[in-house]
This record gives sequence, C-alpha cells and structure tokens, in this order.
Amino acid sequence: MPIIHCQGLGRTYRVADKQPGLAGTLRHFVRRRERLIEAVRQLSFTIEPGEIVGFLGPNGAGKTTTLKMLSGLIHPTSGSLQVAGHQPARRDAAFLRLITLVMGQKQQLIWDLPPLDSLAVNAAVYGIPDAVARRRIEELASMLELGPELRRPVRKLSLGQRMKAELLAALLHEPSLLFLDEPTLGLDVNAQAAVRAFLADYNRRTGATVLLTSHYMGDITALCPRVLLIHGGSLFHDGSLEALSQRLAPWREVRLELADPLPADRFAGFGELEHCEGRSVRLLVERQRLTETVGRLLAECPVLDLEVQEPPLEETIGRLFHAREETA
Repeated sequence: MPIIHCQGLGRTYRVADKQPGLAGTLRHFVRRRERLIEAVRQLSFTIEPGEIVGFLGPNGAGKTTTLKMLSGLIHPTSGSLQVAGHQPARRDAAFLRLITLVMGQKQQLIWDLPPLDSLAVNAAVYGIPDAVARRRIEELASMLELGPELRRPVRKLSLGQRMKAELLAALLHEPSLLFLDEPTLGLDVNAQAAVRAFLADYNRRTGATVLLTSHYMGDITALCPRVLLIHGGSLFHDGSLEALSQRLAPWREVRLELADPLPADRFAGFGELEHCEGRSVRLLVERQRLTETVGRLLAECPVLDLEVQEPPLEETIGRLFHAREETA
C-alpha cells in the first residue's frame, strides 16, 4: 500500500494585485484588487514505503508548496491527499511522529546554544526517554561524523556541520518518512557527499521513505532511482533516471580536441555547437546522426581526440524546462 497517495492535488493562493508607486498604493487602499496564483495543479502520484524519490523542477514550480501540503503545513485547495494513512492537514500527533521536514534554508537549532541543548528540547517534545535519546544521538552522530561539534554553539559551526546537526535533530524521533527540501543547499562538495552518504545509509538501515528536492543533480543521481518532474505546478514525468535521460536527451555530446584551432562556423551542419574555444570543441549531435557525424568530423577536421557521452542530466532537464516555458 502506498505511503503517499496524491490525486488531483491543487493549491491556489490569493495575492494582492497592487500597482507600484504612491498612486497605486492609494488606489489599492481604496479598492483592493486580488488575483489567483495556481502554485500546484492536478498533481497525482504515489510513493511506496522505502523509496527514495527525487522531486525536480525550476524555481517556482511548486516543489516546496507540495512538500508543505504533504507535511500538513498548508491545506490543499483541491484534490485528495493521504500520507501514511493520515490526512496531513489535521496534524495529528501520531502523524507528526512519522514524518520530518528538513529545509536547507531554514533551521530549527537554537543559534546561541550547542546542538545538544536543542536535541534535549526535541527529545522532550517527542516524549523520548533520556536513555533512548542519548543512544539515538550517539548512533546518528556516529553516522554523520559529528563529535565535539555537538557541544559548540551553533553559530560557531561551519555550514556543513550545522546541516549535519539539523539532520540529526530532524531524525531524533526516528521518522519513517523524510521530506527533504534542498538539504545540501550551500554546502561544499565534501559536505554534500557526506550528507548523501548518510541519507543512503539511513534509508538502508531503517527502510525510511525519502522525498528529496534539490538543485544539485549530484544529490539526485546519487540517491534517487526514481524522479518526479514538476513544471508550472503540474507533473510531466514520473519514472527512472535512465528513462528520463532517454526521454530528454535524444542527442549525444561529442567532445573534440583539435590539432589546430578552427572557427566556430566551421562546425555548422555537424550539430548544435555548445562550446568552441581554442582547440576544444563541444557539440550536441542527434542520436540517429551520430555515426555519420563522427565519421565526417574525423575526415574533415584535424581531430587529436574524440569522446562521445551522454550530455549532463542537469543540462537536458534545463533545456526541457526552457522549451516548455517557450511553448506555454
């Protein structure tokens, strides 16, 4: 039975429609005008227990709004929603013990106190006995490679250390469903890798379900066998990363190293020129024309080295979003 079931989910906001300037402010004061914004529309999907699912989309696509509806922070305007057998909007205590929501741009740790003090508060809120809380903190701290950092004021921790401590605080009550909104936002490469490894390990150990949004494709490719893509509040892809790559990338990336530089117009007709600087060239070539194009390049250009590979996934997704915006 799915742990998350959304059917026709929608969320509409009513916002003020005010013109700029003093005159606009006065007119708005006398006669208030409003307009409706559909943040999410007709969103339907299910997630099975234990899955790690990536939730992708450009800024303003409705990802964070969806996570807030799933966690019960805001109410849907339309459609039906069930999470772990509960109606999230009711915010039942039993439901709240099952979930956690981590937002990379928000924090729950108290700024001037050590994380251990905030963890003690969380344990008391969830009614976790002291001995159990200490055991869980030790286990999670070991997995996250946190030690003395838990005794320093939060304001003296690095961003990566703070994010790890935030994850520890969010998981102290052992939730079975994790909603993660940009959990690696602003972290360096090493800290991102550490957080990814921790989440994968936590999923293996506990069987927790994870719904993850991120602008770092490394998070998605490392953790998520399945991805949901949302644009303009609507879902337009639900499937594996491999299927997504096949759908979004009907081309191959061809990288060339030349013996001598050539002008950019020399590569007209070979494909879409992405980069041409000095002896380095990068082309996007349609799959069905790949063999023919590579043969022509080798025959007509002073090629020292040639490499064919899939284009980066973030580029192909970005192209799809851009194409949809142009046709909208």
